[in-house]
Amino acid sequence: MELKVHDKTGKSTSSKAKLSDSIFGVDFNEHAVYLDVKQYRAQQRQGTHKAKERADIAGSTKKIKRQKGTGTARAGSIKSPIFRGGGRVFGPAPRDYSFKLNKKVKRVARKSALSAKAKSDSIMVIEDLSFESPKTKDFVSVLNNMGAADKKSLIVLGDANKNVYLSARNLKGVKVISASQLNTYDIMEAKALILTKSSIEIIENTLS
Repeated sequence: MELKVHDKTGKSTSSKAKLSDSIFGVDFNEHAVYLDVKQYRAQQRQGTHKAKERADIAGSTKKIKRQKGTGTARAGSIKSPIFRGGGRVFGPAPRDYSFKLNKKVKRVARKSALSAKAKSDSIMVIEDLSFESPKTKDFVSVLNNMGAADKKSLIVLGDANKNVYLSARNLKGVKVISASQLNTYDIMEAKALILTKSSIEIIENTLS
């Protein structure tokens, strides 16, 4: 597959980017994508939720009423879950939500996601992107020229570029990452995938 390479003004240049069919032309593996997205989102969870169980409640340990003769159920602690102010039964506790996923599955998932975007004509290629200084106005101009201003966009750079990142930081629905940070979740979330020419080689070397 070959795609035109655009410059910052959105005009096509004389060069073309060749995308490998083994990366951008594979069959979509829905289950692999599901597992990779599930792992990514699980790793974003802090897992710091905590509810107080009866052992965590501050209160008297004195038996609150006699065992027999009250006509009601026996009760031994004010911290019991059946009383107001008592502990919660089986409440959430801090935990780690992350889980292991084989590298081969993750590779298949990223290939599937990239291929899906290629088949839907959602991939655009731009010459290596850089700014002399952080300027959101310049970045918006590039998006407008590429026809991606009103789309949720993912821009993939060959190497991390601080000025480009800072220029896009305040824009809603726009994310800038380097090729080494590429993941299935971000690819599937984006409506427009803009690859810099230098990022393509890195992506193909990583996934081949």
